[in-house]
Amino acid sequence: MHDQPDSLPLPAEQLIAELVNIVQAAGEAILEIYETDFEVETKSDASPLTQADLASHRIIADGLKRLTPSLPLFSEEAAPPPFELRRAWPRYWLVDPLDGTKEFVSRNGEFTVNVALIDGHSPRLGVVGVPVRRQIYVGLQGQGAWRLDRRDGAETRLPLHGRARQEDAPLVVVASRSHGGERLEQYLDALQATFGEVVRTPVGSSLKLCILAEGAADLYPRLGPTSEWDIAAAHAVLAAAGGDVWAVDGDPIRYNSRESVLNPEFFAAADGAYPWRERLPVVPEAT
Repeated sequence: MHDQPDSLPLPAEQLIAELVNIVQAAGEAILEIYETDFEVETKSDASPLTQADLASHRIIADGLKRLTPSLPLFSEEAAPPPFELRRAWPRYWLVDPLDGTKEFVSRNGEFTVNVALIDGHSPRLGVVGVPVRRQIYVGLQGQGAWRLDRRDGAETRLPLHGRARQEDAPLVVVASRSHGGERLEQYLDALQATFGEVVRTPVGSSLKLCILAEGAADLYPRLGPTSEWDIAAAHAVLAAAGGDVWAVDGDPIRYNSRESVLNPEFFAAADGAYPWRERLPVVPEAT
């Protein structure tokens, strides 16, 4: 159940076209810095910050303010609004201007630009840009998901569908490049004991959920901290492609429902109709 307003702030086609242009412009600004000898600062939570994060934030914030001046914006790279204020928002933009800064710094290309429209407590619309690949993923609840490839002045559009889980096929798991640890390794062993062969694909940033949405993997177990802005846009893409995201205790992920913006540990899956909650092994306790 989605406790959300019925209509979008603009007609869907117009809104998505504008968002895609904003995300592309942010990606181009990121790539300009990516190709230089950029500096890396360290934020208070020890995560890296570059001028690319800030340049992308400015472009997105300016673009959204022009597009929907009445809608609030909650961005990783801006001062967080007090919960007493934002808890009353029925709808708002949730933005991670550059997810995968570690991937950006290591120059492996697996970083993303993320813009989500949150309605009620769920992501209704998500746009995820992958600047290095010149790709943009889009998902709108009730209207499906697709990937835009914009190269050499041409654009192609590929519909996205999370693949059905095949019991006799290897379980393809996407896992973090930058965040793993012993618990994840234990859990991958447990998955192998339950499902048989497990193929592990390391991927950075919110791209993991997009890979599920395009049918290139089955499952993403996230045993470690993430923030709401890290996954909201890609969550919308995956859900619109027929996938699912849920907390390890089985509950749905709810956005803007408490003061902390940290997500619970979660699973994301390409096949939202498969009985994952019944089949998945128990997650080992954090020590």
